Amino acid sequence: MKINYSKQNVTDNDIKSVVKVLKSNFLTQGPNIKLFEDKIKKIVHAKYAYAVNSATSGLHVACMSIGIAKNDIVWTSPNSFVASSNCALYCGAKIDFVDIDLKTYNLCSKKLEDKLKKTKKENLPKAIVLVHFAGYTEDLEKIKKLSIKYRFKIIEDASHALGAKYKGGYIGNCKFSDVCVFSFHPVKSITTGEGGMITTNSKKISSKLRLFRNHGINKDKRFLLDKTKKINHYEQVELGFNYRMNDLEAALGISQLNRLKKFINKRNDIAKYYDNQLANLPIQKPVFTKNSSWHLYVILLKNKDVRQKLFNFLKRKNINCQIHYIPIHTHPFYKKIGFKKNDFPNAVEYYEKCLSLPIFFDLKHSIQKKIVKLIRKFFLNV
Repeated sequence: MKINYSKQNVTDNDIKSVVKVLKSNFLTQGPNIKLFEDKIKKIVHAKYAYAVNSATSGLHVACMSIGIAKNDIVWTSPNSFVASSNCALYCGAKIDFVDIDLKTYNLCSKKLEDKLKKTKKENLPKAIVLVHFAGYTEDLEKIKKLSIKYRFKIIEDASHALGAKYKGGYIGNCKFSDVCVFSFHPVKSITTGEGGMITTNSKKISSKLRLFRNHGINKDKRFLLDKTKKINHYEQVELGFNYRMNDLEAALGISQLNRLKKFINKRNDIAKYYDNQLANLPIQKPVFTKNSSWHLYVILLKNKDVRQKLFNFLKRKNINCQIHYIPIHTHPFYKKIGFKKNDFPNAVEYYEKCLSLPIFFDLKHSIQKKIVKLIRKFFLNV
């Protein structure tokens, strides 16, 4: 049996919740969407929440909602999936990166501060997309202070971080940001198949998000420009997109949310076991805490050759690990728009050494013991 680095957990209750929607009158734009949004708002303590069909869609409309447009500048981390930077390019903006901290694998707040100090006023970012890599939270309080000083907006890419906490509050409460985006891809804290959620505390941003995810169309009678038409009247007031989540996905998400704490606790237990059992090996373990959602458990090896050998060794034993991530700026598309491999050396060094070990709710302790035993065996023969 092959063991992948992650997988979804779907129960009979999850299936029943989806079947119930299939037998209902609404497969899309029905009551489950608002119910799911309300449950997320209650968990993270945000004023507004909007379900979307992916975190990528969410990041796109998040950028639009704070006014990112042609020739604006957005900064983010090079250690992420490409959606974290593509969202700015979709708006016609320019993208740049801030190198990572080799201990946290997140955008380095010290490097961010130094880069802001050295950047001419006209080239400062209008927004920064902060990636909570692997479920480990950014230094939000410090970056919020920098945002006030240098006048940039903050989007949290919390695709990995539903269930993570920062200073006692859940990620998504937007206490230190303008808008936050979650992912419900199958390997995330909970799943809706595909799908995402956007949270904010800003009434202005909220009104934009509501429009942009639904073709730019307004159906709310309070805001119609032509109030004379009474039957089924709606107005397109912005150029938006069809980024809506459907009720099947929302029903699955609602059911999965009932087990969010169980999912996070299990991931914490798996991480603790790795921490204890991989001690005294020539690897760098993550420094994440119990406040992490533990989306990933990433170790760093001595160099890329050792990483490749361990990857191949485990794969031969049917343990499929993963690499997270190829630095965004090294992809062919980003090279084409001017980035060079050595622009962000920490991200490249991290990429050449990193390996994500299996971590997911259904990972049996006996299998994890086997993984640890194999890793220890590998280092006896290196």
